[in-house]
Amino acid sequence: MSETQRIVKIELDERGLVRRSPQIEHERKVAIYDLIEENSFAIAGFEGPYQLRLGVEENRLAFDVRDVQGAELLRFAMPLAPFKMIVKDYFTLCESYLAAIKTATPSRIEAIDMGRRGLHNEGAELLRERLADKVAVDSGTARRLFTLLCVLHIKA
Repeated sequence: MSETQRIVKIELDERGLVRRSPQIEHERKVAIYDLIEENSFAIAGFEGPYQLRLGVEENRLAFDVRDVQGAELLRFAMPLAPFKMIVKDYFTLCESYLAAIKTATPSRIEAIDMGRRGLHNEGAELLRERLADKVAVDSGTARRLFTLLCVLHIKA
């Protein structure tokens, strides 16, 4: 992992977001912590490390990338529409998983969890592809960013 091609600080623009369940809040905190600990985030023509602010603006995922002093380096947004079904299905499987851990057999829980992880990987790969013309990220970074995209997707 390069010391310059990485995110050192991340914030979510949480204006308009609803209060989240303890499980979602935990996932958000873990994703941010893990992202800061290990990530690869490279922008052609710029050297990091970077600060990143993610938010949703007009049904688009907004990226505001700054240097460590806070100077703006790159600002862009991508449509959320391509993620809509993956996020919806992912949330459905997450709900099924939480229900299953209370009463289902271990094999059923494992099957649901495998599906959940598969959808998460699919969403992360789509995010990675959509970012490719602006930012190069590794799989782990894409997975954590997809988790944060899901958190930002939660509406009232």
